[in-house]
Amino acid sequence: MNDKETDVFFMKKALRLAKKGRSWTSPNPMVGAIIVKNNKIIGQGYHRQYGQAHAEIEALKSVTLDVAGDTMYVTLEPCCHTGKTPPCVEALIQAKIKKVVCAHLDPNPSVAGKGIDTLRRHGIHVKTDVLKKEAMNLNEHFITYHTKKRPFIAVKFACSLDGKIATSTGDSKWITNEKARSYARKLRSNYQAILVGKNTVLQDNPHLGCRDSSYKDPIRIVLDSRLTISFDYKIYRDNNVIVATTQKASRKKLGELQERGIKVLIFGAHLIPMEELVSKLGNLNIISVFVEGGSEVIGSFIDKKLVDKAYIFQAPILIGGDMSTNAIGGKGVEKVVDAIRLHDIKYKKFDDDLLTSGYIGTRSGNFF
Repeated sequence: MNDKETDVFFMKKALRLAKKGRSWTSPNPMVGAIIVKNNKIIGQGYHRQYGQAHAEIEALKSVTLDVAGDTMYVTLEPCCHTGKTPPCVEALIQAKIKKVVCAHLDPNPSVAGKGIDTLRRHGIHVKTDVLKKEAMNLNEHFITYHTKKRPFIAVKFACSLDGKIATSTGDSKWITNEKARSYARKLRSNYQAILVGKNTVLQDNPHLGCRDSSYKDPIRIVLDSRLTISFDYKIYRDNNVIVATTQKASRKKLGELQERGIKVLIFGAHLIPMEELVSKLGNLNIISVFVEGGSEVIGSFIDKKLVDKAYIFQAPILIGGDMSTNAIGGKGVEKVVDAIRLHDIKYKKFDDDLLTSGYIGTRSGNFF
């Protein structure tokens, strides 16, 4: 293999390692690292969980040989600041790593090129932009958070061919088949938080978890402007919940939520303003939100141009009816020419059901 092929070969392995941290590393990125001596892997590691050692440190710890003069492949620029853990660049310098190949720069202003500069000042050769697009796709939530200064937001819904998510009586179980629903539950593991409105909770009593112990359940965010949801609903099975409400809410219920250790965000308006909500979630270091409903909630996010990605599951059925529930509420667009068009579209079939996923607007600032 030539040098380019070698770099791609080892970076692919580092990316596969990084994916093992899915659902556990937020608000940090997923990162994998590999140490290579004479074109053979002698050490590897990945960022396992937020607050634990970074990938570079894990890789160094895994090695029994002297790594002086060796090469490290890492999927993100090594950090140069002290956060939950010490700076990785210092460990690389002390270990006398000779060369670092990284996929792309860190968008976090605390790093953003400073890590690479530090390595170069200490005589370490640095090469960047190896499988850059693939690495940035992996951490699109982290990148969006630091470039757009808000969480990456995806919406998901399951509908009939005529765009209905429930009948006129509110019945919605089940529009899509079990394979599609199982896949939708797995999607939750990609996101740090999952968000629904009050009506979705009252009508469906959803679990909102991954139902897979391999992944960390997302934080459940519930919009309940008057705190009318009782504690016997599944969303309150533990305190991994954030409740967004207004000053119209019951003082007694507010006290009960706080006693249970549940975070409450209180807004002054009669309705919860989406822009302000997203800003507050960002202040809580939430880098990604998976919006599952209902219709008006999804419509509100779309109307405010806050959505980055959409997952649309469709079943080959027709529900019809003026009073049945449309998949997307809100104001919508006035002219077809202004309709939101998805890009980078992917399709996936689940027997007769179809998932269409794609991005809305620009992806992660100037990084894509």
